[in-house]
Amino acid sequence: MTIALEHHAPQAFVDPYAADPADPAWPPAAAGQDMDHHLLPPPNPSERLSILIDPRDQHRLALHAALTAAGIPPRPEDRDAIDQLSALPPGINTTLQRWLHHTTSR
Repeated sequence: MTIALEHHAPQAFVDPYAADPADPAWPPAAAGQDMDHHLLPPPNPSERLSILIDPRDQHRLALHAALTAAGIPPRPEDRDAIDQLSALPPGINTTLQRWLHHTTSR
């Protein structure tokens, strides 16, 4: 018995930060129009939390940001590799970020 595997079209990238087209403010105002009502107020420094982030978590977040800025947004399956890289000494993490930054500054 032969079973035909269904071919699925590739799924489109979903931007979790994209605006909702059902929002009455969609689409965004054209250039030159007042968009101040869409902006959040600036943060109040006195309301900041005094929580320290573990260095490994700082490295992980910085590596995510550097990869994304370099045009290589991490995929869910990259999590283990990023976690392993984040556990390396700070100097190695800084070097990785510098390399990634160099690829975007050309």
